[in-house]
Amino acid sequence: MTEAAPAGPRRRRGVMAGMRRFREELAGSPSLWWATLYFFSLLCGYYVLRPMRDAMGASGDAMAVFPPGLLAWAAGRGVALQDYTLQVLFTGTFVIMVLLQPVYGALVARFPRRVFLPVVYLFFIACLLCFYWIFHQAVPGRGGLFFIWVAVFNMFAVTVFWSFMADVFDNDHAKRFYGYIGAGGTLGALAGPALTSALVGWLGVANLLLVSAAFLAVCLLCILKLRPWAIRRERLHHDVSGERAMGGSIIAGLRLVWARPLLRALALLLFFGVGVGTLLYNEQAAIVKAFYPDPREATRYYSLIDGSVNALTLLVQLLLTRALLRRYGVAPALLIPAFAILAGYALLTMSPLPLLVAATQIATRAGEFSLGKPGRETIYTRVDRESRYKAKAVIDTVVYRGSDLTFVWVHKALAVFGSRAVFAAGIGVAAALAFAAWRVVRAQRNLPDEGSAACRQPAGGAPEDGARG
Repeated sequence: MTEAAPAGPRRRRGVMAGMRRFREELAGSPSLWWATLYFFSLLCGYYVLRPMRDAMGASGDAMAVFPPGLLAWAAGRGVALQDYTLQVLFTGTFVIMVLLQPVYGALVARFPRRVFLPVVYLFFIACLLCFYWIFHQAVPGRGGLFFIWVAVFNMFAVTVFWSFMADVFDNDHAKRFYGYIGAGGTLGALAGPALTSALVGWLGVANLLLVSAAFLAVCLLCILKLRPWAIRRERLHHDVSGERAMGGSIIAGLRLVWARPLLRALALLLFFGVGVGTLLYNEQAAIVKAFYPDPREATRYYSLIDGSVNALTLLVQLLLTRALLRRYGVAPALLIPAFAILAGYALLTMSPLPLLVAATQIATRAGEFSLGKPGRETIYTRVDRESRYKAKAVIDTVVYRGSDLTFVWVHKALAVFGSRAVFAAGIGVAAALAFAAWRVVRAQRNLPDEGSAACRQPAGGAPEDGARG
């Protein structure tokens, strides 16, 4: 009997085959090439900023993080604000997200896609130029402002990206391409921190903001290059044109999430998905502090997790995501990560050791990046444009940060009872995540097929005439 090939060579052959299919798809589809470059540039630009943001959040210099007036106000009430830095910054991020929702709603309601997409990225580039000046001037409170802005930038820029991808690609192409586009983003997430590490000593912190702005300029170019494919897809499937203003209320996204079962299920899925990640991240910090008091050992532990997450994510994106989505739809992409997290929390409740924490963290993050996120995003290719831009923005920003804020404080309350109590509560949150995933799978089955009457131009509307602005 012939012996089976060793696992290592088989894995390498599988990766090579996945890369070959990726190259073939890129060669045959310019739209995939531009979309992959877009997501690579977006996440690379963000991850250039992320180490700077994390350093601000961990800074011991209260004057650099908070404005003097806020520090004086807190001190007058006997509160040392630097003892609550992350809680204050997370709360501020959530408040800003809520306040910006009507602004974003007005933008997408009153301006066509060719206007509001470039405006969003030009606004972020302008903000980076302003921060360049603020950092050079060492303005007090710059750290907190920058921390909140980066969180807002990440949420809005990424949700706009995926909304636009749902305009460019129909459901069938999304199942073929979204795993590959996600792989491009993963490569950008790897390249960004590497650039920061390599350039910060040479350029300095403030000049890295210009590097990030350059990547956002590449995103603008990709938007212009992809616009004809979005128009072509809309004409082919008789969809509502994104080349005209969407109209409707500026708070329509909130009403849509409340009114539509699928959108409510997607909101719950993200809420509990972020919740299990937040509980795990915060408790992991406490466990690492206890087991690895040496900062070098702690850094090595975190770096191994990050490297494993990125490697596993890229492997799944290249080898499995496309096959699962095309053959089985979104169900395994949503349910597999949910049940993996549930199993991980059950194991951690019995034995909260660093090795199991690391394994659960790797499974949680890699499953979200490689399966959960592409699975959710393919659903948006089959909904109307208000749901795609307005409701999706509410879910990806307000619900996301609301969950972050909720579970930061939930963890603080549970942590006094120890790690087992945190992970036992996490089992309940993970079970709710699995239930929400099941609800999404059921609800999305009722969506109309691509190009059906439910997704077309409303009666009386003129069809899009070519690619004119």
